[in-house]
Amino acid sequence: MSRPLKVMLVAAEASGDALGAGLARALKARLGPDVTFVGVGGAAMAAEGVASPFDIAELSILGWLEGLKAYGTVKRRVADTVALAQAERPDAVVLIDSWGFTIRVAKAIRQVLPDVPLIKYVGPQVWASRPGRAKTLAGAVDHLLALYAFDAPWFEREGLATTVVGSQALHVDMAGADPAAFRAARGIGAEAPLLLVLPGSRPSEIRLMTPVYGEAVERLKAARPELEVAVAVAGTVAELVRDELAGWSVPVHEVDEAEKYAVMKAATVAMATSGTVSTELALAGAPMVIGYRFQPLSYAIMRPFFTGKYATLFNHAADEEIARELIQKDATPEAFAAEVGRLLDDPAARADQAARQTAALDLMGRGGRDPSEIAAEAVLRVIVERNG
Repeated sequence: MSRPLKVMLVAAEASGDALGAGLARALKARLGPDVTFVGVGGAAMAAEGVASPFDIAELSILGWLEGLKAYGTVKRRVADTVALAQAERPDAVVLIDSWGFTIRVAKAIRQVLPDVPLIKYVGPQVWASRPGRAKTLAGAVDHLLALYAFDAPWFEREGLATTVVGSQALHVDMAGADPAAFRAARGIGAEAPLLLVLPGSRPSEIRLMTPVYGEAVERLKAARPELEVAVAVAGTVAELVRDELAGWSVPVHEVDEAEKYAVMKAATVAMATSGTVSTELALAGAPMVIGYRFQPLSYAIMRPFFTGKYATLFNHAADEEIARELIQKDATPEAFAAEVGRLLDDPAARADQAARQTAALDLMGRGGRDPSEIAAEAVLRVIVERNG
């Protein structure tokens, strides 16, 4: 080829930034200097050579009302992203996760650059809500890189070519995580019960869930004085989590990103906000209780569109509620205290849940090839097919 391949990567959240960085590394491993990158992303993608024209933190939006409030910002950033595509004329555009933002970008790029192949990396969870989005996506992009085998039929039925690449969350390397060392460093006895609280990765999640967890922890600690509590304060929401923790009456061990997998392996039970973290906890062998709350009006608007039985991926894969899910009105301090307390007090129940979580991970594709490598192969295949 007369010039290096130019791939545009677009991510609007930290999780997408990590996927974009992995894809960039895999493409560079295959092509070396024969590939360059442009696009929108965060620090991880920047480290791989993707210089973003704006800070993606302002696009971390959840819920319909929150989306309406941020509509002006989203509209401007869509325009900025499309302008970048027009200026750079990439050989392909990969739009990573973040449905609300990337579907707008896809439709706008299609209008101005109709011949550039558009690839969506992570489809919307149509099995859980708004199945009509499968048809919308099929009309907007050329190819989907799906995370799980159960995703593919929804989109293939609408005529969208789909490659199942697997989830990076199933390939987390926890070999270096030492739970015994974590406990020793924090002065937590080897047999002491340890509750890990993971309040979420978005500001709205922190504000809505942390007070609930705080009240649940108070109840659990009052009934079990020997209970130790650790709270994840990692990432861009660390300061917000610490602000919330300042109001807790129970002392906690604050845990940063570097210690995350060690504390997951060390935990007796986890109490976590729904998200990718549930898969990581399952990989670590930690039984958990999952929770989620939306802003009430957002939930009222969104509730009719929820069609899935479960919010947690391994529950969906197994088609059973392996980990208890406490959503919206069910996500009360009393309910968390009861469910977590049951697991803390019953070693057999903990062992059974951990084993069923592990089996469900196998259904999700654990043990396959590196998803970034499969994604890179698929991107190159789509470019060759379009140019051929």
